[in-house]
Amino acid sequence: MTVTVGQVGPDVVLPLRSAVLRDGGPAGLPGDDDPATVHLAARTADGRVAGVVRLSPAPCPWRPDARAPWQLRAMATDPAVRGTGAGRALVEAGLALVGERGGDLVWCNARTGAAGFYERLGFAVVTGGFDVPPVGPHVGMLTAVPGATRSS
Repeated sequence: MTVTVGQVGPDVVLPLRSAVLRDGGPAGLPGDDDPATVHLAARTADGRVAGVVRLSPAPCPWRPDARAPWQLRAMATDPAVRGTGAGRALVEAGLALVGERGGDLVWCNARTGAAGFYERLGFAVVTGGFDVPPVGPHVGMLTAVPGATRSS
């Protein structure tokens, strides 16, 4: 499946985020409207939103030495397109965007069921499991941004 990834407003990401991550409940997050926050959507050839992700500058709790860390949050893909590359396209576009904006690291609280997906994209698990009520079990993960120089 071919998807195109582009920057969108929060209004575009909220329906899929609600359906996939919040069982139809409210999906807005603090900072969604912050000018530094970036929302990306992967669209199918017919324009349907197949996946969404949010990226924003945020200190990494596990790498306080990161010069310019960003958090990946609220990633959701339509279950009908899982395994087709839409999620990979979103993460790769997000990492490229963070690199263009000077970021050196991307971190996330990943649902345990999604940890393998992130590992295949170069993220490493850096914490034990923890619960995020009411969402469920997560692990902390991070990856260096390709091409970024790490501060020592």
